[in-house]
Amino acid sequence: MLQQVITLRTLAPVPLLAFVIAAHGRPLPAQQVIELPTEDRPLDAGFEEVFRIGTITGESWQMLGTVRNVAFDGDGNLYLFDGTGGVTGPWLDPRILVYDAAGGFVREVGRSGEGPGEFSSPMSMVVMRDGATAVNDIGHRGFQLFDAAGGFLRIVRMTAGGFPLVFATQVAADPRGGGIYATVPPARAGTIGGPAPPTTVSRPIVRLDLGGGVAVIDTVAEGWLPPPPETADDEVPGVVIEGRPVTFSQLGRGQSAVFAPELLMDVLPYGRVVFSDSSGYALKITGGGGGPVERAVVRSFEPQRVTPAIEEAEKERREALRGALGGGGRTRMVEVRGRGGEVQSTTYELPEPVFYPELSVIHALAATWEGRIWVQRRGEYPETDGHIDVLTPAGDYVGTFPAGTTALPDAFGPNGLAAFIVLDEMDVATVVVRRLPAAVR
Repeated sequence: MLQQVITLRTLAPVPLLAFVIAAHGRPLPAQQVIELPTEDRPLDAGFEEVFRIGTITGESWQMLGTVRNVAFDGDGNLYLFDGTGGVTGPWLDPRILVYDAAGGFVREVGRSGEGPGEFSSPMSMVVMRDGATAVNDIGHRGFQLFDAAGGFLRIVRMTAGGFPLVFATQVAADPRGGGIYATVPPARAGTIGGPAPPTTVSRPIVRLDLGGGVAVIDTVAEGWLPPPPETADDEVPGVVIEGRPVTFSQLGRGQSAVFAPELLMDVLPYGRVVFSDSSGYALKITGGGGGPVERAVVRSFEPQRVTPAIEEAEKERREALRGALGGGGRTRMVEVRGRGGEVQSTTYELPEPVFYPELSVIHALAATWEGRIWVQRRGEYPETDGHIDVLTPAGDYVGTFPAGTTALPDAFGPNGLAAFIVLDEMDVATVVVRRLPAAVR
């Protein structure tokens, strides 16, 4: 795996010591490093089905469209954030559907609109243990809060510096209540025509206290930020605002490397955080309420090298996806506005993608309510869903679900409940709730 604090180009195994070095090259405070066994111990994925939601015909609460995410509250009630549309179009008619622990319909919350309690451009939903719900909504520039009965409470605004948090794709409820955890997109640009952005050296994980009218944001962990690829073609050809060229980064099309390691995280009991930020098999676990990294759990699996054949296949896949979304070809037109109000427009060619030299071992991770950590390994390209390891925060290895025997649950709940979003050939969702055996919850 890569030595993440040394160089992006050197493909060499990393000693365990590399996992106790911060992204800045300074040693972290003393922490425990645990190496898991390399041989898999198979687990049985014969989970008991509790109920399922989703039919082709029936009442509106029985027919699902695009389920963006699911969650449980402390009583085992299931919450679905559903709408219409999907990958190839806008997400429309968003609503929250609530079902009891036996699958009976309870209520529907929210609708499209601009007013309080209505969804403008919602991203995702977080459900607290007491049933209170937070929806991060770009259109409202904050989180809309609903009580356990579905009644609208208030909008918690983001500060100017915290506004990017509503774009976060990873949000998780604090099991102690009162707030949520989120990953922060690394700062890339700032205002076009404005001052140059500060250098970002990490990818923070933050906790948002939602107790007031404005979120109080605290950094609880910092993930490693892969260095930007070495490329000179980030500037958009022919566009200069107030004497400075406009970059693709400023347009939200920055030159981040394809296959660069993602920052993956979830929240354990007592507010501890587990996260993965590198291409190797390495999990970092913080103390209670966030705090410094106390433990690193590693496993000696090497990342898959990105070959020229993989690069060409990925270019073709991305071009096919652009075509499916109605954006075929590499030519684009953009309009940008300077601080003085002037508008410039131009056409440009999308830059050639730059590839990170290896595929990360860890594809996804999630934490159960009881504290087990599920770690999904990446399969061979282009397959992405591999074996799923189960371990404890103390670093004890429970076992591995072989690839194809189970998906990673989309939500965990109390008493071993787990929800899975299953898509048919038309991408219409069914949500299946199963109960997990004690060993893996």
